[in-house]
Amino acid sequence: MTTDASASPAARPPSLPVKPRIFSGIQPTGRPHLGNDLGAIRNYVALQDKAATEGREAIYCVVDYHALTHVHDPELMGRQILEMAAALIALGLDPKRCTLFVQSDRPEVTELAWLFNTVTPVGWLMRTPTYKEKRLNQPEDVNTGLLTYPVLQAADIVLYKAALVPIGRDQAPHLELSREIVRAFNARYGETFPEPQAVYTEAPTVLGTDGSKKMSKSIGNTIEILGEPDLIRKQVMSMVTDTQRIMRSDPGRPEVCNVCQMHRHFGADYQEIWEGERTARTGCVDTKKLLAERIIAHYAGAREAYKELTADPKRLRAILDEGAERIRPIAEATMAEVRERMGLR
Repeated sequence: MTTDASASPAARPPSLPVKPRIFSGIQPTGRPHLGNDLGAIRNYVALQDKAATEGREAIYCVVDYHALTHVHDPELMGRQILEMAAALIALGLDPKRCTLFVQSDRPEVTELAWLFNTVTPVGWLMRTPTYKEKRLNQPEDVNTGLLTYPVLQAADIVLYKAALVPIGRDQAPHLELSREIVRAFNARYGETFPEPQAVYTEAPTVLGTDGSKKMSKSIGNTIEILGEPDLIRKQVMSMVTDTQRIMRSDPGRPEVCNVCQMHRHFGADYQEIWEGERTARTGCVDTKKLLAERIIAHYAGAREAYKELTADPKRLRAILDEGAERIRPIAEATMAEVRERMGLR
């Protein structure tokens, strides 16, 4: 069987990588907190290492375009981009084993997002939980970017023909919308993009120091893992524990104590620590002090690496520029294919 070289763009199969690429993006919120590391960054590092052994590409992006929906201070934006990139490297991402870059350094993504806008019904966007949540969180700044955020998200992933996206199960509706957008484009213009598939992580939902809400800078209930030791101690000592344990001699309930739950991630002896709480052998203050010291010790190397990187912004910028240049051929090839399929010059 021969191939007709004059076949229409829609009739040709998409050019896809032999092994699916991994892609994930993270907003530039400055120094990450404990929830960021336990909930996402540790998994990025694990997937980077796994991808390297399997011959896959792992692509990680600091999504500054997304952050513009709520950050409007140019100086703050620039600083937080570099801080997040430095933190990702300090916490284990290796630019030699993965691609790390800044979203706006590959502007092809905004062109693809606009083209995706033309196949995405407004109703799909208005029903997204994120849009509804953002409208409540910033009622004075309900910009169009909040509505079209998922379109840019879809473009982020498939611009690089990535098909594997690490997410928590709570993010499944967001990825499904990306899949719907890809289906809509492929149905209209021919098979061009792979439908992104979730790589579900077992990352925990990390509660903040208040013990009730998810750890978040906007709430102010974080533990700054790359901060100075005294700051970490202060934040850990402010944590809410078992609210029913009034006296030091009262038995505790480690299953509902946020401090006890945190100990799962910083030592194999957490069950022994829990038993100490149940029997009142130890008090909440003892358990918090121990947790603070373990967090400080665990992130000591990352803290020093972060300081070195942020002290040399030229070196950091060079790493990010190299990442953006490395994936330039992929982005350009994708857009050439998309323009041809859509009848654009």
